[in-house]
Amino acid sequence: MKIKAAVTHGLGEDFKIEELELSDPKPNEVLIKIVASGVCHTDAVARDLGLSPFPAVFGHEGSGIVEKVGSSVRTVEPGDHVVLSFSYCGHCENCLTGHPGTCIDFNELNFGGKMEDHSHRLHQHDHGVSSFFGQSSFGTYAIANERNVVKVDKEVNLELLGPLGCGIQTGAGTVLNQFKPKFGESIVIFGAGSVGLSAVMAAKIVGCKHIIAVDIHTNRLELAKELGATLTLNGNEVDVVKEIKEATNGGSHYAIDTTGVPEVVKQGLLGLRPLGQLAIVGVTGDMTFNVHEYIMAEGKTLVGVIEGDAVPQLFIPELVDYYKKGMFPFDKLVEFYDFEQINEAFEDSLSGKSIKPILRMN
Repeated sequence: MKIKAAVTHGLGEDFKIEELELSDPKPNEVLIKIVASGVCHTDAVARDLGLSPFPAVFGHEGSGIVEKVGSSVRTVEPGDHVVLSFSYCGHCENCLTGHPGTCIDFNELNFGGKMEDHSHRLHQHDHGVSSFFGQSSFGTYAIANERNVVKVDKEVNLELLGPLGCGIQTGAGTVLNQFKPKFGESIVIFGAGSVGLSAVMAAKIVGCKHIIAVDIHTNRLELAKELGATLTLNGNEVDVVKEIKEATNGGSHYAIDTTGVPEVVKQGLLGLRPLGQLAIVGVTGDMTFNVHEYIMAEGKTLVGVIEGDAVPQLFIPELVDYYKKGMFPFDKLVEFYDFEQINEAFEDSLSGKSIKPILRMN
């Protein structure tokens, strides 16, 4: 079938909405009419660093309606509302023990440009076009493996739900699945974008006593306070580590860095109490620090967390339920754009003008 999709033909190039051919789903795949798709920093990184082969259709926070299912699909049927999440093999040790975000084939399945059977579903002029995260949701339709597809409540606005598949799942899941803080413990979130603010809301759900948000944008810090932060710190105006230690009586139990900025990562480590844990959830480059001083001497932990260590089929419906109960108001992060405004949406995301852009496919 012919579809419209946002194609990137080369490193760092703008998105161009073009006509592509989409193949029929294989037995374990699902055809989804995309209603909306979140814009995630990972899409920009993939485009600008060439994480997937070009030409490519990016997008990995899709939401839509099932139109057709393959012969072996059992978990969804035509008419179901679904969110698309990351791709995983389903049979390696990490997948089988409930950690599909660290699937041994994660990079190949999500960034390799082909589906699980090493073929393309997207074509243009008889040539294959790379898929992304096993879905490529920057299009009017998408094919995804059944494992990528999460059935969601039809009572909730489907246009809102795509970002639950990655960014929002990452922030909330790092708190609820990785840290699992006890009531009354403390957490610091560095970066008040969509990932960080999702972590703020999750920390409020579990009853953290101190929920400290750190950013350099006043408007984002104000929203963090509205969503549950008990203290906000502007990194350009205060000694962040000093303020954290004073507020938490010696340091936080947990911290999350969403920024990928080496100096901010160091602040996160220094602001922990002994035995504290810092999770890295953003793309972070080379950095240098004294391991004894920053980690070993106080028994601290530095850990990378992918996709909130979530099982999407279990965790995303849980987040939707929290949203319906008014406990997880992630709609306050969202700004909608028409599909044709995709390049504007990416610019606004980069500048900080928009916390979580969502493209409506119309």
